[in-house]
Amino acid sequence: MSPMGRPEGEYRSAQHEGSPESPMGRPEGEYRSAQHEGSPESPMGRPEGEYRSAQHEGNPVGAGPALHVESAGAGPPLVLLHGWAMHGGLFAPLVPFLARRHRVHVVDLPGHGHSAAVLPYTLDAIVARLDAAFAHETQSMTVLGWSFGATAALRWARLCPARVARLVLVGATPRFVAAADWIPAMAPETLARFGDELRVAYRLTLNRFLTLQVQGSAEGRATLAALRAALFARGEPPADVLASALAVLAAADLRADVRAIGAPALVVTGSRDLLTPPAAGAWLAGALPRARLVAIENAAHAPFLSHRRQFDAAVAEFLDAA
Repeated sequence: MSPMGRPEGEYRSAQHEGSPESPMGRPEGEYRSAQHEGSPESPMGRPEGEYRSAQHEGNPVGAGPALHVESAGAGPPLVLLHGWAMHGGLFAPLVPFLARRHRVHVVDLPGHGHSAAVLPYTLDAIVARLDAAFAHETQSMTVLGWSFGATAALRWARLCPARVARLVLVGATPRFVAAADWIPAMAPETLARFGDELRVAYRLTLNRFLTLQVQGSAEGRATLAALRAALFARGEPPADVLASALAVLAAADLRADVRAIGAPALVVTGSRDLLTPPAAGAWLAGALPRARLVAIENAAHAPFLSHRRQFDAAVAEFLDAA
């Protein structure tokens, strides 16, 4: 049974005997990790207050936990979902700030980081894994999703509206691939070529993908360094999982879904985002019944890394308003 969501002082970690501690930085107060023996250490930074990681049991595929979740802080639950090919450790800079007023749960999505894959690898299967992991949660949650994580967050909110109370969508789009009736997106052949290259030159292709995420950003070099440092911090994501996740992105079209999502939402875009163009975020904010749009000037696909001051201010205002 997952130990997540317990108040400080009543938390027990679901760890394997002899597992190493995570170096997410020992906060003031008690700390425990729940990582597999020999697994790469977590690079996340020191949150204010208690921090522990929790691995959920019942892994049906592979050696990793069904879903790897690391938690910090106290307060209303806030779930962070990362982008394609990454892992929850990328959110390290955000955790101390968000954990001041929330119980922050940082997820490794299925097949990424320390989490096992789902079979078949579909968007609804990912959402089912997420929802099962947080079934113990008695409070409705805010879900912050970036890129691929935003796609999962939108679908989760559509399928489980009682679970997802609010959304923060960063670098988000209802559809990643362009079509005759959807212009602000990547050309289908570009995404297909990327998949082909992934099979031939795995690491080179991933690094090119990171470069694309920051291209055009005023803070591109520093953001790219942060992304590259985090990319393999939890081991290499399996190539077959990345291909399956890429297929999910290619097939996803949530334009019909979003109009039925009643949760308040904050949509954050970067004015120089080439992967999810600002027009896609603007459409999303207009289609969601209760959304507001924040466009961060000169940011690309990862404004939470490149433009922290503006990003933190926008998120704080949204979270504090409820």
